[in-house]
Amino acid sequence: MIQQEGSGWRLARDNSRPNFPVIIGGEGWAIELTEGELISLRIIIDDLIFQHKKLENQLMPEETICLEMERAPWWVCLDGDKDTWSLQLVLEVNDQSFRGFEAYWPSPAAQFIASAIKKI
Repeated sequence: MIQQEGSGWRLARDNSRPNFPVIIGGEGWAIELTEGELISLRIIIDDLIFQHKKLENQLMPEETICLEMERAPWWVCLDGDKDTWSLQLVLEVNDQSFRGFEAYWPSPAAQFIASAIKKI
């Protein structure tokens, strides 16, 4: 079992659990994910962070930016300034999962959970 956590975020993976081996969480909440959901979440978060990095040098210190991306089954929003940002996501209900949820991490928990998801 792999488990990482910090202030306002949590990520765990237990490969002995066949259906939902991954848990992500925030302050007072957690949700289980399938391996496929984790992989697609990792890709969409990486794409948003890449977009943010391309734009961060163009932002003035007081400017903020909100980047949204939708790619089934996820909708993800990165919202912040050139140095810090929050992360909001929605897992949309579909025919395979029959469930959905919304999650939010403020800064700096958003940067930590994004980094952990990338490494797991």
